[in-house]
Amino acid sequence: SALSSDWSVAPRVISCACAERWKNMASSSENEDSTKYEKKVGVSLQTGTYWLTRIVLLRALAFIYFVAFTVAYNQNKQLIGEKGLMPCKDYLRSVKRYVGGKIGFAALAYTPSVLWFMDWNEMDANLDGIALAGMALSGFVLIMGSANMIIMGVLWILYHSIVNVGQLCAGWESQLLESVFLGIFLCPLWSLSPMPRRCPPSLVSIWTFRWLIVRIMLGAGLIKIRGDRCWRELTCMDYHYETQPVPNPMSYYMHRSPWWFHRFETLSNHFIELVVPFFTFMGRRMCMLNGVLQILFQVVLIISGNLSFLNWLTIVPSLACFDDAALAFLFRRSGRATQTLLQIQTEEASGLKPAPSKGMLIRRVLNVSLGILIAYLSVPVVMNLLSSRQMMNTSFDPLRIVNTYGAFGSVTKERTEVVFQGTLSVNHTGEEVVWEEYEFLCKPGALDRRPCLISPYHYRLDWLMWFAAFQTYEQSEWVIHIAGRLLANDSTVLSLMGHNPFQNREKPRWIRGEHFRYKFTRPGSSSAAQGKWWVRKRIGPYFPPVNLDSLRSYFQSRNWPLPGSY
Repeated sequence: SALSSDWSVAPRVISCACAERWKNMASSSENEDSTKYEKKVGVSLQTGTYWLTRIVLLRALAFIYFVAFTVAYNQNKQLIGEKGLMPCKDYLRSVKRYVGGKIGFAALAYTPSVLWFMDWNEMDANLDGIALAGMALSGFVLIMGSANMIIMGVLWILYHSIVNVGQLCAGWESQLLESVFLGIFLCPLWSLSPMPRRCPPSLVSIWTFRWLIVRIMLGAGLIKIRGDRCWRELTCMDYHYETQPVPNPMSYYMHRSPWWFHRFETLSNHFIELVVPFFTFMGRRMCMLNGVLQILFQVVLIISGNLSFLNWLTIVPSLACFDDAALAFLFRRSGRATQTLLQIQTEEASGLKPAPSKGMLIRRVLNVSLGILIAYLSVPVVMNLLSSRQMMNTSFDPLRIVNTYGAFGSVTKERTEVVFQGTLSVNHTGEEVVWEEYEFLCKPGALDRRPCLISPYHYRLDWLMWFAAFQTYEQSEWVIHIAGRLLANDSTVLSLMGHNPFQNREKPRWIRGEHFRYKFTRPGSSSAAQGKWWVRKRIGPYFPPVNLDSLRSYFQSRNWPLPGSY
């Protein structure tokens, strides 16, 4: 009885010197494993708390946000600015007409963005200001490892303001917005302390992140099984590395892996996306195993291709699978956070935690409300996962709080590329015409150019050109917009490209789009010996030769400014 009395009042957070004694008294195998782990890292931490987890999650989110806002700062003006390919000002005007000509609730509900309330005559400055503010705030959180609800909320609003006027956006934009929305509720309202005593990380918030990684992986796995038959036949990886949007150097070598290795990759993909997510609900150890496997899976994807910051972002909710005891090794060099946590846990175990204040009670109500909101918004998402007509990368609410996800439901079996070519010749016909090629920053073009390595950065136009290559120019009219701007040697569009053959020369008189089929060279072949990464074969014209005169009516019918008129 004395022993049980001592055990009932003894703090679970104990000194390293006493760790062995308490381990002998513990009857639970999980407590024994936890103690062994604690001895390895040199501190004794209680399992099931998430103070350090919050710091890691916030820093990871801030890193992704910093990259995203950097991409926006460097490319938004060229894509959606005043002289952009798809000016957001024109888009906002069309939305305003659609909702009745007023900027009110209907306009905000259709396109949530602070740009509604800014001067549209200074759109480039507005876009730059939003991006710079986002970079500053996310940089602060990244360095400090702390944030409050105000900062995270502002970041969420700023990125919403860009994404909702971007017009052509990828699924990871919604995933980033959802992740940061959940991050808002990890933080205290005002305090910028990394470990605010009166605002411990809520289990509800931690579970919303876990629920996010479950939905991401199940969505990706189910869309594959229901989509392209090559996923069921285990042959998709025979094509993926060569045909993915923007391959990197490792893609070249991974593509030439043995057939049995590609089958293993596909089976592993199905296991990690369809089975492992359920580990989340099977206790602490299995939940951590899920986190480890998901992070390793994303690291492999990062190594083998340039998928923007998608894989980096998918690592973020996986971090919520780990508690403080599991993440303590990340804080070895900076012992302050660990010592503060030990003190907090010791005080709580001794019954000395602060008395509940009015603010703490309100926060508990807020946490419960968050759980109810996520559960309610998850209903259509779960129904979509169960549906045989599953949609991927879809939002069911304008604020993109809870979304469906998925990737590579179908895998292209051949890589096709659109290559822009220009000539100075007055006449575009005849064998004597010399056509010179433009190069994009990263996508395949010149056969001897090594695939780039840019992840987590992202070249949006290169990515869009991948989609355009298996569509027609009628489906992607902005391709013709690019052609017109190239005829004018437009510096805005050319800043998104890697090589302009007419730099410091006359403007090209004609531009055409050629359609090619690209394949990786085989290591050891004569082409590879010549330093070529690719071989290609012409399919035919993607769009016919055009000049400024022939494009005049085309541009006017779409209310595009004539090339060279800026």
